[in-house]
Amino acid sequence: MQEACVAWLMNPATHGGTAVERIDTHSAIVFLASDRALKMKRAVRFDYLDFSTLELRRRACEDEIRLNQPAAPSIYRGVVAVTEQPDGSLAFDGPGTAIEWLVDMRRFDQDALFDRLAARGKLDLGLMPPLARAIVAFHARAERRRDHGGAAGMAWVIDGNALGFEEQGRGMLDAPSTARLTDRARRELERHRNRLDARRSDGLVRQCHGDLHLRNLVLIDGQPTLFDAIEFNDRIACIDVAYDLAFLLMDLWRRDLRRHANTVFNAWISETGDLNALPLFPLFLSCRAAVRAKTSATSAGMQADSVKRRDLESLARQYLDMATALLDVPKPRLIAVGGLSGTGKSTLARAIAPGLGGAPGALIVRSDEIRKRLLGVEPTTRLGPEGYTPAVTTRVYEALAGVAAEALAAGRTVIADAVHGTPGQRNGIEGVAREAGVSFTGLWLEAPQPVLLTRVETRPPDASDADAEIVKRQSMSEIGDVRWPRLDTSLPEADVAREAARLCEAV
Repeated sequence: MQEACVAWLMNPATHGGTAVERIDTHSAIVFLASDRALKMKRAVRFDYLDFSTLELRRRACEDEIRLNQPAAPSIYRGVVAVTEQPDGSLAFDGPGTAIEWLVDMRRFDQDALFDRLAARGKLDLGLMPPLARAIVAFHARAERRRDHGGAAGMAWVIDGNALGFEEQGRGMLDAPSTARLTDRARRELERHRNRLDARRSDGLVRQCHGDLHLRNLVLIDGQPTLFDAIEFNDRIACIDVAYDLAFLLMDLWRRDLRRHANTVFNAWISETGDLNALPLFPLFLSCRAAVRAKTSATSAGMQADSVKRRDLESLARQYLDMATALLDVPKPRLIAVGGLSGTGKSTLARAIAPGLGGAPGALIVRSDEIRKRLLGVEPTTRLGPEGYTPAVTTRVYEALAGVAAEALAAGRTVIADAVHGTPGQRNGIEGVAREAGVSFTGLWLEAPQPVLLTRVETRPPDASDADAEIVKRQSMSEIGDVRWPRLDTSLPEADVAREAARLCEAV
């Protein structure tokens, strides 16, 4: 019966005379006509999905709408039936018997897909913070699922990868390398077993997207939009929220969009405050790359074209190497970036963070954001003098030290972005590094006052409240003896970042 539906859906007359474009995947066929996209689930059954009956396909279509419509209401319209009329003709939602079910979607510009933007070098870094917020909002709405995930859920992923390496990767992937990766992943899992299970108990395993990579993100009306979340297998989709995020971070990292990955990572941590997830990212990122190694090997084995087969085999080996490398995390370190307002502390922190600490880069802990969080306001809400009393500032630096210490203990390199305008504040952050037993680099930024004034007066909405008056007041304050290396940030940003990175590596 699906053959008759396909023929009918491919007929331009079905769509008012509009030409029809067809996209095939292993589990669905999408028909594009005018501004409409109709997805038909194939009548197939695999070990990870079952669309073999009409009722299962109806339910899958309804689940796809339920899971995706909140995040992408402009894409997902609803479910429509293909009905057979008494005269044998077919219709959309007619009075006859339903013979197939379709997901009805608004067609969008394929060139707005994030993977295509990335391939053209057009994926705007400025889209990463709103993307992180969209992911946080998706997870906030998601159903908590304590019946999945945890250590058992990650064991299922690792075991599935190992089986795939053995069966689909035989003769393609180096067996000793896959065995070492599996062994290391299992040891990492055991190390974090209690943390994974505690996160599940705390509601951090949810009905997530499950397939959160660049091809399932699109720019709609200027906003990053998630679509095509997995509806067909709860074991794949009901996962730790940080494991969901890890697919995107791994995909960006592999494409050498490391600043993008680091920006998403830091924005997600800033929005959620989920420092508890930090020790899990090496395992999560590695497992995501390993899944890609397995699926690429499987696709290669099914490919008749010899050139495409070789390309997929090469891709599988690249993912395998990446999965192994992602478990090799450098020893954490602490970098403090200090200086008066307008010297470019946050700009420098964002520039050097992707190159520090392994994927997805260093965690940036920013005093301006901490201050707003402590006082219960949005990051861009301006504070009055009551937000900058000595007592509040003391609390801010104590909180900054606490976050830095927790992240270092989790194995993550940290950049502490704050004025650090007194000897006590600088000594305090250096003490955090001593207590954690990690190396420390302090960087003191400075620039001529006219440069500082121009920067704060032209800065877009930001967590910093510094204005010209604050810059002038700071310039008259006593900062004491600064022993940190000094960087002139009136020089080109790239030169300053290069020197800062050199100073960090020299420790």
